[in-house]
Amino acid sequence: MVLYVIETILFMLGGIGALLIGFEMLSNSITKIFHSQLKSLFNKTSSNPLIGVLIGLTATMIIQSSGATTVMIVGFVNTGIMNLFQATAMIMGSNIGTTITAQIASLSGGSGFDFGAIALGFTGIGAFVSLFSKNEKVKTFGNFLSGFGLLFLGLDCVSTSIGMEYNGSPLFKNTIEKVLSNEFISTSALAPFLLFLVGIVMTALTQSSSLITSIVIAFVAKDIFIGAAPGATSLNNNVLYLILGTNIGSCVTALLSSTGASTNAKRASCIHLLFNTLGSIVFMIFLLLWPGFMEQTFVKWFPKTGSQIAMFHTFFNVTCTLIFLPFIKVFVKVASTIVKDKEIVSDSPSLVFVDERLLSTPSVAVHQVRKELGLMYSKALNILNISLDGFLNYDPSVRDEVDKVNEELYVTNKLVVEYIVKLSTQQLVLEDESTLSAFQRTLNDILRIGEIAENICKYVKQAVNNELVFSPNVKLHIGFMKNKINALYEKSDEIFMTKNINKIPEADVIEDEIDLMRKQMIEDHMERLKLKECSPQNSGVFVNLVNNMERAADHMVYIAYSVKEAKEQFQK
Repeated sequence: MVLYVIETILFMLGGIGALLIGFEMLSNSITKIFHSQLKSLFNKTSSNPLIGVLIGLTATMIIQSSGATTVMIVGFVNTGIMNLFQATAMIMGSNIGTTITAQIASLSGGSGFDFGAIALGFTGIGAFVSLFSKNEKVKTFGNFLSGFGLLFLGLDCVSTSIGMEYNGSPLFKNTIEKVLSNEFISTSALAPFLLFLVGIVMTALTQSSSLITSIVIAFVAKDIFIGAAPGATSLNNNVLYLILGTNIGSCVTALLSSTGASTNAKRASCIHLLFNTLGSIVFMIFLLLWPGFMEQTFVKWFPKTGSQIAMFHTFFNVTCTLIFLPFIKVFVKVASTIVKDKEIVSDSPSLVFVDERLLSTPSVAVHQVRKELGLMYSKALNILNISLDGFLNYDPSVRDEVDKVNEELYVTNKLVVEYIVKLSTQQLVLEDESTLSAFQRTLNDILRIGEIAENICKYVKQAVNNELVFSPNVKLHIGFMKNKINALYEKSDEIFMTKNINKIPEADVIEDEIDLMRKQMIEDHMERLKLKECSPQNSGVFVNLVNNMERAADHMVYIAYSVKEAKEQFQK
């Protein structure tokens, strides 16, 4: 008997393991398949709450985890990409999106056409496709099929193990019927609250409401009706209290992720908890006031018990969103009252667009790294302009600002590289791997531009200390070359941020013009030296200055070409 119980428990643990692996494979493969759409999806943040709800819903359906979506949202708020109003709408949408997992789980078992039995075959089919295909997209699709099949395999194992123990162990059967029966409910008014608490605790421990909901569905698939009397043929409200509890327990993931984050990120997690808790409490009161709700609605409308739970899960989250959507500003205000502003003064550079919470969705994280590099690029150009203005105005004091920004760039570079290393350990599509490799070279180009600004500051100091004088015509041409460099920056930055390699020839034209300007300026300088119109002492500073300006332009073109190189590497 003891051996039988141990085997049953191990069988159930194996089923839960298959469920978790199925969730993981399904999430990773779908994220890879839709990685481009996922990036553009989160870029379409809007002040329209309905659009926010749709974005949150769609993203969660792709990622297969409301917790992961909410953690990403907390990360976006932490980096200032979206405000609390936008985040709240997306959180509401993510709650609806997570119900798709329960709908999938409800397809397993039951009478009539059993989709779950067919889905089990996808595990083997997907494994063979992934094993023998060399095409990354095909392999990803194979992993998707395997993950989908493992989901049903896990559900089947859990359901079977429960049935084995329930039918094979009188003690287990009597305990279940005692604890989860109407007899217990009639003798204890606390039962709904206990089930509610169990849902919270189990979800908080596993950090997956989808897993707990799927296990509940596996329970009812074997006619072990949570909250139903022995011999009853339908579910009553008691199973729903467990589902309501999972809604609150799912907030733990986001709450943990907000630790050490900005004030607004903590407020986003607080809003998630407020929304889910308030919705669960409202529905709990509603169910307590209408004891026959389940029997009179979903039990009549849907023949399969799994579908009854899944449909209520969806109904609950959609209804809560519709009720509370007009009160988003109220949630933001309450969260702002609970989580007070804190003045944090820090001189240490930090990443603006990148956040650890985004690592769970690599394609989104890669896009955020691109934004971070774009910001670094703009800072490098800024100090390049400051140094050139310092030269034109004989102002050596610009060195302080250039050194300060360069120090920030070096620290930011270190942080970005560390983040890229962490990102590289995630399951990336080949396109993102190629992009990260190109980013490493782009970082070097950005730092080189900053170093060129430092070099120009040295020339400013030499010009001032040696009292070198440059003619207005020379300064005019340096100004023209500076304008061309800024035009090249605009074009290369556009190419880098939009990945539009069709505009690279336009950048090449500007760079060619800069090369010609450098050549012409040096030839003109040599001619002035021959005519003794210019002092020989000026040569070292002037020639080095224009050469450095041309080098800065080269690095800008390299940044533009990094997009093309990444695409070519991906296509090989």
